Amino acid sequence: MNASNPMRAPGPRIHRSVARWVAWARGALQDTASRPRRGPGDLVWVLAVTACTYGLAVCFEWHEQLGRWLARYEHWQLDELPLALAVLACGLAWYAFRRRREAWLEVRRREQAERHVSALLTHNRELAQRLISLQESERRMLARELHDEFGQRCSAIRAETAWLRRCAVGDRDGMLAAARRADNAAHDLNQLVRDLLRRLRPADLDALGLVAALQAQCEAWEERSGVSCTFHHEGVPSSLGESVDIAIYRTVQEGLTNVMRHARASQVRIRLVRPSPDALQLIIHDDGRGMDVTAATRGLGLLGARERAAAVGGRLDVTSRLGQGVRLALHVPLAATEPCTVDQREAA
Repeated sequence: MNASNPMRAPGPRIHRSVARWVAWARGALQDTASRPRRGPGDLVWVLAVTACTYGLAVCFEWHEQLGRWLARYEHWQLDELPLALAVLACGLAWYAFRRRREAWLEVRRREQAERHVSALLTHNRELAQRLISLQESERRMLARELHDEFGQRCSAIRAETAWLRRCAVGDRDGMLAAARRADNAAHDLNQLVRDLLRRLRPADLDALGLVAALQAQCEAWEERSGVSCTFHHEGVPSSLGESVDIAIYRTVQEGLTNVMRHARASQVRIRLVRPSPDALQLIIHDDGRGMDVTAATRGLGLLGARERAAAVGGRLDVTSRLGQGVRLALHVPLAATEPCTVDQREAA
C-alpha cells in the first residue's frame, strides 16, 4: 500500500483474493446446508464467517478505518479496546471449551445413570417374575399338602367316627381301637397344621427369641438330616427388630435347606456374632462339595435371601470352592446403641 495515499482503492489482486475467499465460503455454506446438522458443521460455519469477515476487512480496510475512528478518542484509550476484545474472545473460547468438557462429562454420567437404572429395572422385573413363580410354587405346595395329608387325615377321622356309630354297643374293644385310630389321625392332623404354620411364620421367634429359635432350628434340622449342625453366638443384642430377626432366621433356614438338598456335607457350622458395635454378622459354612456361585445366584432361595438382606440395609455374600463347601455371610448394620446382649441378659 502506498504511504502517500493510504486510502487508495484496493487493487485488482485484492479483489480477486476476496472473490476467491467469498466463493470458497459460499461453497462451504452450501455444502454444510446440504448435509444434516452435526457437531463439525458448526465449526464450518465459524470458519466461513471468519473468512467472509477477513475478506470484507481486506476489501474495505476496516482496520485502518477503525484505527482512525479510535484515534479521536485517544484520551479515553479506546485504541486499546481491540486488544482487550481479542483477549476477551480468547477467554470466552477457553470458557466454552471448559463448559463443553463439563457438559460432556455430565452427559456421560447421565448415560451411566440411565444404564444403571435400566439394569435395576430389568433386575426388578426379573425379581418380580421369580417371586410370583415362588408364590405360585408355595401355593401349589400348600394345596398338595392340604389335599394329600390334610384331606387324608380328615377322611380317616370320618371313617373312624362312622365305625363308632355302626359299632355294636357291647363291642368295647372295637370302639376303643377306633377311638385310638381317630386320636392318632387327629394328632397327625394337628402336627401337619403346625408344620404348615411353621413354614408360613416362624412361631419360635415370637415365643423364644432369635438365638433360641436358631438353636431349636439347628437341632430340629440335625435330627431330620442326620448332619452335624453346631450353632455359636456371641454378643447378639436382645432386640434387633422383627424385620432383622426374620431376615436372619430365613437366611439360616435357606442355608440349611441348600445343604440338605445339594451339599452332601457331614458338618455345618453357624456363627452369629457382633464383630463391631454397629454390625452383626451371620456365617453359615458347610464342608460339602461346593457349587458354582454364578449359577447359584439365580436360584429363588438365595435371591430371596439377598433381597431380605437388602431390605434391612445389609448384604449377603456367597463364596464357594469345589470340594471345600459353601460359605454364606450375612452382614447387617445395627443402631449405634443397643439395650443389652443375650449373653449379658443371661448372666444377669
